[in-house]
Amino acid sequence: MDKEKRQARTDYKRNFNAETYDRLYPYVKKGKKAKYEECAKSLGMSLNEFIETTLDEKVEEMEGKV
Repeated sequence: MDKEKRQARTDYKRNFNAETYDRLYPYVKKGKKAKYEECAKSLGMSLNEFIETTLDEKVEEMEGKV
């Protein structure tokens, strides 16, 4: 594949992601990421899926209390 095609694919993916997803940049203390990854893996989830699911559950819990 030539360089122009690779660049076009990269640009397409970058634009798709920018239009489809919001980005979060959480910082955690050293060692926590490994714990989160271990938990996610034990549940058969990716780290991203684990974080998103956990946040969604917390928001639903809080909305029920409001």
